[in-house]
Amino acid sequence: MIGIDLSGKVAVVTGASGELGRVISRTLAEAGASVALHYYSNAEKAEAVKDDIVAAGGKAMTVQADVSDKDSVFAMRDTVKAELGDADIIVNNAVQQYDWVNVLEQDEADFQSQFDTCVMHNLLMAKAFVPAMIEKKAGRIIATNTECTMQCGTGMAAYISGKGGQDRLLRVLAKEIGEHQITVNQVAPGWMISDSFRDEPIDDSGYVKNVPLKRRGEDQDIANAVLFFASDLASFITGVYLPVCGGQVMPSI
Repeated sequence: MIGIDLSGKVAVVTGASGELGRVISRTLAEAGASVALHYYSNAEKAEAVKDDIVAAGGKAMTVQADVSDKDSVFAMRDTVKAELGDADIIVNNAVQQYDWVNVLEQDEADFQSQFDTCVMHNLLMAKAFVPAMIEKKAGRIIATNTECTMQCGTGMAAYISGKGGQDRLLRVLAKEIGEHQITVNQVAPGWMISDSFRDEPIDDSGYVKNVPLKRRGEDQDIANAVLFFASDLASFITGVYLPVCGGQVMPSI
């Protein structure tokens, strides 16, 4: 039987206190990784995820950082290294939330926040963690993108400007560090079912009718894709933008 074993690996998950981040972190821990749970402001939820992982027999720590600030990201790297060791896997999942409106009404600060938490976030995480991966000749970089980047729908401009820039940055990075056996891939969720929807369901029929699989996926589906990219099963896959959205968007050739 083929299994995924991340025992002995150290993973850093940004935005680990968020809805997708929590499930990603628990899944990596279930596979045996020691997980550094990054948070920006919600220490309580990050600690709760840590408690879940430890209660299940895993190893985890929490660490605060501003992913758009170089000094803060490098300080996070040093904290993780001191407690868990050099990172083998980084999952760049954090992003700033804001209200979506049309381009002419969107505040310029929203575009800046998306650039900072998508492009700069991924850049700074690479600068902080990739050098140690190069030394080990191994590593996994996994980032959360979105189906929206392909849809270019109304009201999405700031969000997908940031995610589009992230995509281009990571494709270049994949080419530049591939020789060191470091892979760089992106998981692009659709509108997934997560805790907030489970707690307060809303009418999603308008979305579901356009999904080829005629349903919404679960947060665990995203975590499973991240786990695959983190594993040796994906050792010859890099530079990929992988939609996990039931076929709602399909990259074509």
